[in-house]
Amino acid sequence: MMNVETSSGRDSLELDAAIDCAARAIPPVWPLASSVAVNPFLGQTHESLATVGARLERVAGASVAMPRSWYQERIVSGVITDRDLSDALASASSAFRPADLAALKSAALASTPAISAVPTIADLAAEASGIDWPGLIAERFGSWAAGYFDEGQALWAAPRAKGAYGAWRAVATHDLTPEIAGLSGFATHVSEAPEHAPEAIASVAQRIALPAEALETYFHQMLMTLGGWAQYARYRLWRAELGEGNDETITDFLAIRLIWEAALFNRYEDQICVRWGVVVASHASPVMPTADHVIDAILQEASERAAQRILAETLAAPRNGSAESRPALQAAFCIDVRSEVFRRALESVNPDIQTLGFAGFFGLTASHRCFASDVNELRLPVLLNPGLTTCSGGPQDAAADQSARFKARAKRAWGRFKLAAVSSFAFVEASGPVYAGKLVSDALGLHGTPAPNDPAPRFDPALDLATRTKAAETVLRAMSLTTSFARLVLLAGHGANVVNNPHASGLHCGACGGYSGEVNARLLAVLLNDPEVRRGLVPQGIEIPADTLFLGALHDTTTDAVTLYSGDCPSAAHVPDLNNARTWLAAAGKIARGERALRLPRAAGEGSLARRSRDWAEVRPEWALAGCKAFIAAPRRRTAGKTLEGRAFLHDYDWKIDRGFGVLELILTAPVVVASWISLQYYGSTVAPKLFGGGNKLLHNVTGGMGVVEGNGGLLRAGLPWQSVHDGERYVHEPLRLSVCIEAPREAMTEILKRHDSVRALFDNRWLHLFALDEAGQMAWRYAGDLQWSAMNVGSDPGIPLKMAV
Repeated sequence: MMNVETSSGRDSLELDAAIDCAARAIPPVWPLASSVAVNPFLGQTHESLATVGARLERVAGASVAMPRSWYQERIVSGVITDRDLSDALASASSAFRPADLAALKSAALASTPAISAVPTIADLAAEASGIDWPGLIAERFGSWAAGYFDEGQALWAAPRAKGAYGAWRAVATHDLTPEIAGLSGFATHVSEAPEHAPEAIASVAQRIALPAEALETYFHQMLMTLGGWAQYARYRLWRAELGEGNDETITDFLAIRLIWEAALFNRYEDQICVRWGVVVASHASPVMPTADHVIDAILQEASERAAQRILAETLAAPRNGSAESRPALQAAFCIDVRSEVFRRALESVNPDIQTLGFAGFFGLTASHRCFASDVNELRLPVLLNPGLTTCSGGPQDAAADQSARFKARAKRAWGRFKLAAVSSFAFVEASGPVYAGKLVSDALGLHGTPAPNDPAPRFDPALDLATRTKAAETVLRAMSLTTSFARLVLLAGHGANVVNNPHASGLHCGACGGYSGEVNARLLAVLLNDPEVRRGLVPQGIEIPADTLFLGALHDTTTDAVTLYSGDCPSAAHVPDLNNARTWLAAAGKIARGERALRLPRAAGEGSLARRSRDWAEVRPEWALAGCKAFIAAPRRRTAGKTLEGRAFLHDYDWKIDRGFGVLELILTAPVVVASWISLQYYGSTVAPKLFGGGNKLLHNVTGGMGVVEGNGGLLRAGLPWQSVHDGERYVHEPLRLSVCIEAPREAMTEILKRHDSVRALFDNRWLHLFALDEAGQMAWRYAGDLQWSAMNVGSDPGIPLKMAV
């Protein structure tokens, strides 16, 4: 963010810090084509839930917990017990907490207090004039932003050379809509504003008499009023900083919004000045939770302790003995909660099958160019930068690739011609009947979308042997797969298969930019089949049998069909193994579909899930990660045979073979953080759907190619659509902050938390809960914050914190 220079006498560093804090309080949102689940509380993880409740009430009028009636229903039904409530009450440190259990239960009976944001100048002006100024600002800003940030949807792109602030001023000085609505002189006001956004911010702050103490939450509120557009600007800053650059878009947005405020202040100052003084005082006061915020946080904690109690009982249940013989098949799936259902089904088909869980990008940070594509796709978590470049097909495919790319360009050009102003009506009149058959077949769902089937991917440029060997060793150790290899080892990425759904990419991977995972799986399979790599692994203590074949695969989470890319690594000796694998996978798919269909509305019969994936009118093709509540990093034998209901991220991890706990550190700082983004996106979209949810799918229109609006314009909607968390009658996602269960020494986890402040903040402020599993795989220790742990029902008082000796 750039420093502010102003002659007003205001401390430029202080103002710049407030701008930066406000910008970082906004969560990023990725474009639809590369959507990623994002923690909407990303900028507040250094604060507790109660404090964030106070903050978001001030700036957005939003709650961070469910209505009191939701908790009361669970108390009455016995889902939340008195013990859960008592433990949650004891864990609260606020002076505002209820005196005892009876007082807490009495508070749960009360209605949720009405909350509202501190009014903006636009709100005050609307009350004074009867004109919906906030609505007009949202409409005009959204209309401009949709054109300015268009990613290929618009036929005529808006100029971008001046930056967002300069481009908006060029448009706003000719926009008569505000003046027609009653804001006379608005175009002149914009033209006279400072030419640079930071100076404009300083000028407005001085004009409306904002003291330094009020800047941060007022600026935060200004950005919140821009909805998903501010989040898109935050995404641009995120991407720039990941590449060690910078982006000023979010500062530009703040300046634009403040110019509206200043114009309305000039117009209505006499009518709103008294109330404005009260607003300024509110923003200048420290953000402090009230008793109601504390009660809501305690009730939420009690709800989570109830879920943790059930999870602990599940993990403590007796398990079946595992076979000691060589597995009939090993299959590695993404840690995604949807994989848990399929893994359990596959293991039930044949007890000699072993499944594993590993992050779906399979440790390869690839910037990949698909066959016949002109763009590189980042097939990796958004927390990382690409370390490899890859492409589909070898030199022998170059001619076909070029021909297909030319055809794709021609198809895109033809599509744009069909929509162009000079040709669209004539085109429809002349060619419309030709498309009648396609429209009918698509509307009736007669054709599905085939699984991706590009030529085998390869590293481009090729990697030297030392690099390939090191990559293979790193991935195998991270998977805790260093011995006991089966003859056939499947590496299954995951994806989805839906039509007519703007959020389709969100049903792929919630972490890897909305891409399916087969590319990384196929790359890793080829790498691990390399004879030279295998020889290089032997001195490192990893000996892969000569008869072991690795094979990439794709698990379609919408239909639970699994595609095997057997052509990548043909082996006549493994044909029987592949035939067996296909039989087992098909049987597991049928079992998994049967279990999943019980949750989906209007899903009945074997073919129902496949039909839903092809249905243009289906707003719920699958539930994706709805219901997620736990992350478990432990050997599979701790969870095998135990029904986790498709609600747990499962990462295979054996701390006894983790040299120096490097894999444990990787798990805590990458997959756990990614899972927290997914979990908290569902949480935020459920507890605060107006603020953090995507709205109603039935009203969505794609704008600019990067997001959706409800209706024909206005603010960009980020987060999950309502249909992703609610089935029309009840919630299908229970908003719970994720419980992270890891089988590893507590001392090792404490040392890692000491080194990573941002990760520690997630646990210290209870955006995540951390548990240590004992040698029996049971939840034995709870992280109590401040690098301390408390025992859980293992013979000592569960309420006594025990500081670790480190």
